[in-house]
Amino acid sequence: MGEFWTRAISLVAVIVCLTGYNTVLDKREQAEEKLKEQQAELEQEQSGNAAEEATEVAYKDGTYTGEAQGFGGPVDVEVIIENGKISEINITSAEKEDGAYLSMAEDIIPKIIEAQSADVDTISGATFSSTGIKEAVTQALEEAAN
Repeated sequence: MGEFWTRAISLVAVIVCLTGYNTVLDKREQAEEKLKEQQAELEQEQSGNAAEEATEVAYKDGTYTGEAQGFGGPVDVEVIIENGKISEINITSAEKEDGAYLSMAEDIIPKIIEAQSADVDTISGATFSSTGIKEAVTQALEEAAN
């Protein structure tokens, strides 16, 4: 009779374990579905925000200038706007800047053009020079936005 109860208790334990495991799997599936829904909503929001940003960032066509302090002195830039977008950025003057730092800092220009905004990270190793370029471009874009 003792063997019967041992097997019965073992059977009940297995059934309880399987039921618990199935419950965990069901909850996991529900969580994954909820996560997918949230990701879809987030992607939809982001695509809507990108469209809004694209319409907000329209500049007046023309050539605009800006000046800001770099590592060694003032940095002057010329920003060319075509079809409401930044098409070109040129450094017109940076006489007191160290050539090596300025050369590295110029890597910020393609980033600004790609982002269509001066709101980009500075260049490591040429932080002050790239900050000067970034702030000068910001000044020019403020003029282009008016």
